[in-house]
Amino acid sequence: IELNRPSLHKTPFTPLVVMELAEDTNEEAVTWLTSRIKDTQQSGGAELMIDRLTLDDNQDPKKENQNIFIVGASRERLLVGAEDVGLVKEFNDGSMRGFTYANRENFKGFQGDGDNFLSMAECQFIVKHELDTLRARGETHVPGYPKIRLYPGKSVVRRIQSKGILVQIFPLHDKEELKRLSSMWYQNVQLSFQPLDDIRHYFGESLALYFGFLEYFTLAMVPMALIGMPYYLFDWEDYDKYVLFAVFNLVWSTVFLETWKRFSASLAYSWGTLSRKKAFEEPRPGFHGVLGINPVTGRQEPVYSSTKRQLRIYLVSVPFVLLCLYLSLCVMMVYFSAEGLVLGLHDEEPTFWTSLLLYVPSIIYAVVIEIMNRIYRYAAEFLTDWENHRLESSYQNHLTLKVLVFNFLNCFASLFYIAFMMQDMQLLRQSLATLLITSQILNQFVEAFLPFWLQKRRNKRVHRRSGKVSPDQELPFDQQVMLEADMSTYLGTFDDYLELFLLFGYVSLFSCVYPLAALLAVLNNVTEVYSDALKMCRVFKRPFSEPGADIGVWQLAFESMSVIAVVTNCALIGMSPQMKSYFPDSETQLILVVATVEHVFLAFKFILAFVIPDVPRHIQIKLARVEFESMEALKKKVMYTVLRHFSRSGEYGNLKRCKCLQ
Repeated sequence: IELNRPSLHKTPFTPLVVMELAEDTNEEAVTWLTSRIKDTQQSGGAELMIDRLTLDDNQDPKKENQNIFIVGASRERLLVGAEDVGLVKEFNDGSMRGFTYANRENFKGFQGDGDNFLSMAECQFIVKHELDTLRARGETHVPGYPKIRLYPGKSVVRRIQSKGILVQIFPLHDKEELKRLSSMWYQNVQLSFQPLDDIRHYFGESLALYFGFLEYFTLAMVPMALIGMPYYLFDWEDYDKYVLFAVFNLVWSTVFLETWKRFSASLAYSWGTLSRKKAFEEPRPGFHGVLGINPVTGRQEPVYSSTKRQLRIYLVSVPFVLLCLYLSLCVMMVYFSAEGLVLGLHDEEPTFWTSLLLYVPSIIYAVVIEIMNRIYRYAAEFLTDWENHRLESSYQNHLTLKVLVFNFLNCFASLFYIAFMMQDMQLLRQSLATLLITSQILNQFVEAFLPFWLQKRRNKRVHRRSGKVSPDQELPFDQQVMLEADMSTYLGTFDDYLELFLLFGYVSLFSCVYPLAALLAVLNNVTEVYSDALKMCRVFKRPFSEPGADIGVWQLAFESMSVIAVVTNCALIGMSPQMKSYFPDSETQLILVVATVEHVFLAFKFILAFVIPDVPRHIQIKLARVEFESMEALKKKVMYTVLRHFSRSGEYGNLKRCKCLQ
């Protein structure tokens, strides 16, 4: 690792990660924790470097937390840790292989002592992994806290984090690298692809995959936008013409999602995460239970009855979600009542002001939808925490399901009601446009501009306190750490994917009725790229790098939405006057034809998903070749071990009967 700021800190190592303990943390616990972090791996420690942050003389010690520590590691320790976390790097022959310290010189880019072999984000991820896997040995409780029990073999850091001793842990920004990334990414407005490799290098694979999906989604909507513009300009009142647009919509959504899987697989392979083995999941910091034995590891740890968890889910969480869905429908009916009232006023005495008043109920309803979504999000997080899931993956799956169900009904129920119950296409266009535009404006304001403004105010206060006149002047290291500690914490890509999911729903479900939906979505996504880049670089703490081979459960969510889009668009086609004219006397025949067309499109989707492989052929061959070579190497190792055993024991006669050699 190159040290970009040697004069900015007093410690003899490169600071990578910051650990902030509670201000009133017992000094005995601080001494114990720091010694465990420094201890060698043979002694059960993490073998990392840690030092207390030295505050500037101008700062008042009474106002600042004295329990802030910076953590780093030696170059050799990081390389050994890279093997422990299963880091995959490019081999000299061009293939992607799991990194091993013993074979380090055969990896591409490894020169000398390997100073620049690992990125800073990878080093920070390794340090975080080593801290998380720092396990309790013979301690029965945290020193100085007799009521906080420790369980042999369980993570110490996760335990003290769940008990509030560890306030936060975050990686430090690299100011020089961040400036370079910002100039390529969002500071200069230009028509070019995002620097995904640089984003991955600085923020990790999961975040880079999100921005890759955002860019791919935007480019995929360009044909929809180009076709939708003439539909809007020339065929706005011609209800029959949208049938072809609906058919194109169905084909587009299927092809887009299938080709994205191939593109993401190519990205993940080049980044070394496609063939990366999944690590064993540790319990979540908030998980609690009675002391028992883990049936997998055989270790003593807290366990929680799955029956109790299921009872909490089905007797409390599910009824609560249903109640929220009912309240959402009640709000929708209030909106329709207000819409009818305003429409009646306009019909009685149409004026310019009453024509403007027609849009007020839709705008208010769009704002109420966003407020309800955010309130429900907090309630869903509380419920999912209360369900006490052991693993983070299980927690995220249950939270995602809760949020998706409510957001889908809350955002789209009114559009379904207008389209299929009221069958008012003019009102559907108006409602869709209002919801789409209002939600985009609110999301941009709440998620990017408001946090940026608040962070800018914090930056000015810190610069004034440190005596710096210009916000562009570089702060002393301790002030920079304190500034980053006060930044908002990035909570992951959940909300970002959710926003794209709802946008995809607006485009794929009803864009045939409002062809400008795709164009508005493209404009939103272009601004989303810059606003998201701004908040990642200037507003939030730097998140830890997270390995990712795909977009996870969101791929299933988008594919489910595309299936619903088939049903919706086929139903809209069946409702068109053009289709009804073919069956003037038999509504049953029309329904059968529409159902048949719907099944044909669904069959087309599944056939297309089967025909288009998720992973490109050349990558499949490379993965198979590496797996074959690994198996051959394992066979040779087993044979060598057996031959060595028999040669040492002198039992040469047993060689012929050895099955593994046969």
